[in-house]
Amino acid sequence: MVKEQISVFDMFKIGIGPSSSHTLGPWRAAQQFTRRLMQSGLLEQTAAIQILLYGSLAKTGIGHGTDVAILLGLSGDDPETFAVDQVTPKVTQIKQRRLLLLGGEHEIPFSYTDDLLFLYAESLPYHPNAVTFQALLAHGKAISETYYSIGGGFVLKEGDDDYHKQEVDLPFPIQNAKELLVWCIRTGLKISEVVLENEQAWRPEEETKAGILRIFGTIRDCIYRGCHTTGTLPGGLHVERRAYKLNKRLIGGRNYTDYESWVAAIRAGGDSFQYTLDWVSCFALAVNEENASFGRVVTAPTNGAAGVIPAVLQYFIVFHDGFDDDQIIRFIGTASEIGSIFKKGATISAAMGGCQAEIGVSSAMAAGALTERLGGSQRQVLMAAEIAMEHHLGLTCDPIGGLVQIPCIERNTMGAIKAITAAQLALQSNPDKAKVSLDAVVKTMWETAQDMNAKYKETADGGLAVNIPLSLPEC
Repeated sequence: MVKEQISVFDMFKIGIGPSSSHTLGPWRAAQQFTRRLMQSGLLEQTAAIQILLYGSLAKTGIGHGTDVAILLGLSGDDPETFAVDQVTPKVTQIKQRRLLLLGGEHEIPFSYTDDLLFLYAESLPYHPNAVTFQALLAHGKAISETYYSIGGGFVLKEGDDDYHKQEVDLPFPIQNAKELLVWCIRTGLKISEVVLENEQAWRPEEETKAGILRIFGTIRDCIYRGCHTTGTLPGGLHVERRAYKLNKRLIGGRNYTDYESWVAAIRAGGDSFQYTLDWVSCFALAVNEENASFGRVVTAPTNGAAGVIPAVLQYFIVFHDGFDDDQIIRFIGTASEIGSIFKKGATISAAMGGCQAEIGVSSAMAAGALTERLGGSQRQVLMAAEIAMEHHLGLTCDPIGGLVQIPCIERNTMGAIKAITAAQLALQSNPDKAKVSLDAVVKTMWETAQDMNAKYKETADGGLAVNIPLSLPEC
């Protein structure tokens, strides 16, 4: 059997919030459908477009910006480069003018009410996150394609056997943690070194390193921007940004105009437990407040959990002198390998597995990465990932109002703290005596996901989403 091949750049993608599966995935699906029309010479023949949203995409689509993402994707815009301050203005213009510039080239009439349908009571069997695009052509024929957003920005077109890219000859094919450990033992390589060797099957090493540093640049800018932006999050819950005030308090009210001097000032504040804990929470809040505001973030491995790995990486940079390109590259490399094991053996989609698939996986990724960077062995890295996930098993996805805000933003702070705790436990333990393996936890997580009631899987049909009246004032 051919093993699934996942790159660092599959696990970490630059995009726009608030959700990788509900925003980035549908955006990519819309782009794919538009390219299909272009490549078939049918773009200019398209007279109308209709979009059908099913299951979880329908139920929480408005709160997660699925409608926004699809309109921008059909317009030919890309989530990596599109100016985030133009998201709302452009979508508003499409709605008001009732016109869509398909692929940025061909203008067609478009009614947001009539042509973008939320089918709340319908779900397709393959995956809860489904969208169908229908193009009516001028000569009366129609083209229809269905896409599934399967988590982390991964998109699968109906009829394809599985998500795939060009198959390569990996020196270290890995499907699970056991196989990863075997390769590490045989070669003596660290997990991050195994990752970099595998990445060379796709591209030169220097290109991989430059790409990872570009990912980090987006993470760095997101943290800094989130810590220096005030206001209230969009969506109607009137959630006030907290990272700005926390940053101001911790930094003594001073202003720093660049990331490097800001980091130096944080480091100069000491390393007491409370101080460190507050900063980790601040970093995580900053990222996910940006995510909730249609800001530019990195799926890590998802948008809903985008703050966990950045917060732990920033903790490493600030409090363990990890501000070094090689250290950062290896941190992200190790994290990506842990994430790929969960992707292959379970899921990173909250619509499939609840929040354990997002915050739980990101916490495991961060724990493993931090452990290696702090000198842990390969077995300790896997142990840290196992500990982190073990204490997220069964975590539900119940976003209030269908928005990636409550409890999502605070959950990122919890995931980051658990990751650091898991790393510390693993570094102080003998992994040879561990009773639970990472593979056993991955298997358990998938079984838990399958047993979980659908109302706790990103539908906003259960949990906090139905028990907290939206009219209540914030406390």
